[in-house]
Formats: sequence, C-alpha cells, structure tokens
Amino acid sequence: MSFFENTRKPTGFGGKVMLNMMNLFHAPLADWGMKFLPLSSNAKVLDCGCGGGANIKRLLKKCPEGIVKGIDYSPVSVEKSKKVNEAAIAEGRCAVLQGSVADMIFGSGRCARWQGSVERIIFASDWFDAVTAFETVYFWPNLPQCFREVYRVLKPGGTFLICNESSGDTDKDEKWTEIIDGMTIYSGDELKTFLENAGFCNVQIHKNNMYLFCVAVQLREE
Repeated sequence: MSFFENTRKPTGFGGKVMLNMMNLFHAPLADWGMKFLPLSSNAKVLDCGCGGGANIKRLLKKCPEGIVKGIDYSPVSVEKSKKVNEAAIAEGRCAVLQGSVADMIFGSGRCARWQGSVERIIFASDWFDAVTAFETVYFWPNLPQCFREVYRVLKPGGTFLICNESSGDTDKDEKWTEIIDGMTIYSGDELKTFLENAGFCNVQIHKNNMYLFCVAVQLREE
C-alpha cells in the first residue's frame, strides 16, 4: 500500500503520520468552510470521517455547550481523534465511534449504540443540528445512500456541510484518483444533484481562489 492510500483509510505508522499531516494542512480549508456553518452554542453535531479529530475540536469550540460526535472507519483515526479530544470525552460532550456513514442504520435511541459483531452504528433520526464532512466524501461508498442517511439523522432545519479541496477543476485533481484507490472527485454540480435527490434543498456552492469549495445544505423545514 502506498503512503497516500492512508488518506482513504489510515493504517499503521504511515496512517498516524498522515493524520498529523491532515490536522495541520487541512486547517485552512476547515476554518474557511466553518464560516458557512451556523451553530448555536448547544448544538449537536456529527463529524463524518473525523480523521485526526482536529475538526471535532473546532466544532466543540464553536458550540461550547453542545455535543459533538465523530465517526471514522479507521481504528487509527478513532484512536487519534479520541486522544485529541480526550478532555471533552471525559466531560461527556464528545464521543468518537468506529464505523462508516453507510452503517448509520435506524435507531430509536437519542444517541448512538453498537449493534452486533460488525459494530454498526445506530443514530436516532432527527437528532443532529448539523453534520459535517471534511475531505472525506471522495471515499464514501454508495454516495446516494450515504446522503440519505445524513438526511435522516439531521433535524428539520439542520445543515450538512461538505468541504473538499478538490472539485475536478484541474488536471492535478485527476492525478489523485490515479494514486489513491477508490477515490472519486465530485464537482459541485454533481454533489448538488446527489443532495437534492436525497431530499436536501437550498444547496449552496462556495469557492475561493485556492480551489477549495464546500457545499452548505439546509435540510427542508417540516
């Protein structure tokens, strides 16, 4: 496995190095993207593909009386995220779970629990005020299904924020899909279509001069 495969699923020592790099070099994207994320001080937020946990820490700061949960299917990522946010976890304001977005099956509980030997995550419907995904939807299997799951766990009026550095606008973007197995780069228009088909509305595409872009999505009011 090449070192860059660790962007998809960090493993071993190389994965630990990659997570430290992600926490450092993705900071400008995260700081810029969070400007489009309205949160109350007591918001409940889910960070999908939480990686090294730096964005969980940012979200906790943004909602100091709220709760932030993270999921990642890499055990190395879960371990790192827990370490970065150990104080908030001890306070009961944070939880980091191992699992995939595609495994967020229906549950009636208010929070999350494990199910069976495959450790599928169960989140209640209409529970989170916001869901975030930083540099991760490239690797989500069955993107339409994953977006439907995000829609399900969001409260009416909640926000889904996607932030990516790559949107397929340059030849350099295509290079990454050749290096990293299972990576798909989506344009803003493609994501907009997937999101609207999942039930989202008010999809907004934002770009800056560094080719960073995010999609801020407001769940339809009910």
